[in-house]
Amino acid sequence: MKILIFATLLLISINGQSQNKNVLKTTETTTTTIKDSDGEKKLVKTQETQEVQKIELKEANPNSLNIEMKDSPVQVTKTTQITNADGSTRTVDVDRSGYFLGDNNTKYKVSLDSQGYIISSDETKKPDLLRKTSTNSYIYRNKNSTAISYFDVDGNLVVETYNFKTDSVEQKKYMRVK
Repeated sequence: MKILIFATLLLISINGQSQNKNVLKTTETTTTTIKDSDGEKKLVKTQETQEVQKIELKEANPNSLNIEMKDSPVQVTKTTQITNADGSTRTVDVDRSGYFLGDNNTKYKVSLDSQGYIISSDETKKPDLLRKTSTNSYIYRNKNSTAISYFDVDGNLVVETYNFKTDSVEQKKYMRVK
């Protein structure tokens, strides 16, 4: 009985060790300091990237000691964590920050803030807001209207607004600048 238990434990430990992986973790931290009438606030953005590659071996050649490694796919996981000035922390799965082109080739900057995103441009005094909903879309709010928005598969920002006069939904697409 002791031999059976020992053999089982040995097989489990060998199986656990045989699943080798190459893992590369990188962390990038950005600290932004904002000065306003309330004082100085610090926002900390930490982006962690993890690349995992399973090690697979080619077939062994007879009379050789070393076995070459096969190319295998790499799984990349990115996590962005934002710490606000008040100490609260939120995690963002995909960071959509960047520059977008709107009507008349106006360039907009979309950047993370404490509750979603801020959309700003040289022409606007007060930035527009994007707030995440539970259905993987965003509430878009500016000084004139409130609308629903989302990022399409190409990373472009699509804003859908309801028109009361025509009883229809109008779409505006902001193209991502690469």
